[in-house]
Amino acid sequence: MPELPEVEALVGFLRERTSGRLITSVALGQISALKTYAPPLDALVGRRVSDVVRHGKWLDVVAAPAGETDGDPLHLVFHLARGGWLRWSEQAPTTPVRPRAGGGGGNRPTLALRVRFDDGAGFDLTEAGTRKRLAVYVATDPDAVPQIASLGVEPMSDAFTPEVLAELLARKNQQVKGLLRDQGAIAGIGNAYSDEILLVARTSPFRLTKTYAPPPGSAAPSDDVVALHTAIRDVLREAVAASSGRPAAEVKDAKRRGMRVHGRTGEPCPGWDGVPCGDTVHEVSFADRSLQYCPTCQTGGQVLADRRMSRLLR
Repeated sequence: MPELPEVEALVGFLRERTSGRLITSVALGQISALKTYAPPLDALVGRRVSDVVRHGKWLDVVAAPAGETDGDPLHLVFHLARGGWLRWSEQAPTTPVRPRAGGGGGNRPTLALRVRFDDGAGFDLTEAGTRKRLAVYVATDPDAVPQIASLGVEPMSDAFTPEVLAELLARKNQQVKGLLRDQGAIAGIGNAYSDEILLVARTSPFRLTKTYAPPPGSAAPSDDVVALHTAIRDVLREAVAASSGRPAAEVKDAKRRGMRVHGRTGEPCPGWDGVPCGDTVHEVSFADRSLQYCPTCQTGGQVLADRRMSRLLR
């Protein structure tokens, strides 16, 4: 699933190529992808792209009235979900798009939406797999999208401080990986970058958030909170820099190459600080996902039991 760094890269890519361009057609390929009916999808046609922004993992193409016409902008807002992607074409296909109610089989990408601009270029939103979760909204205000309105703090913003992180950790007692993936707490971090952050922070994914409380009598965030905050900012900043300026087609590969532990089960651990620790990357699997970690760097050498086989060891 694209997370904050990849979505940020796509925002920059689209902003560079679509700013000022007139939207000439918007065609729906997957009926279930469109979550709104008013304003209608074709209300975007004839509008000019004034900006492209990000809200957590959501992309927002801002379409203002063309020329000197008064009126509020519309927002084409979409979430790529697990199997979705944005595919750019300098010459977008002009063949009619036939809306379909059902998805394609296997991992073959299915066209969900096609947008064309007045220079002939455009993009397709596609989704692979049988579970269709890609979501498209047309809204007068991005906060009209419930998932955007409920987003937590942006981790790359000035509002995200160690004190704010300490408050989030103290809200309820849960595993720290779960907090990092909670979009209502921190916007934009998913399964992959939470693995990377916890490696750099030298923290078990199953550490309980109550253990981050400051020492009795202290109001300042604990050293562990500061270390986790630093890891979040450093990992995301590094990933954004690695993806920035790349064409949309290259962003996924840049993400894979940058992963230290996520998706690298059985490979040598590169070390939390970039110095190989001598251990290998281990995995814990769940019904619909898995996580990767290093026992030496994160759990004091303890191997966490696979959920499929037995109870988790803490």
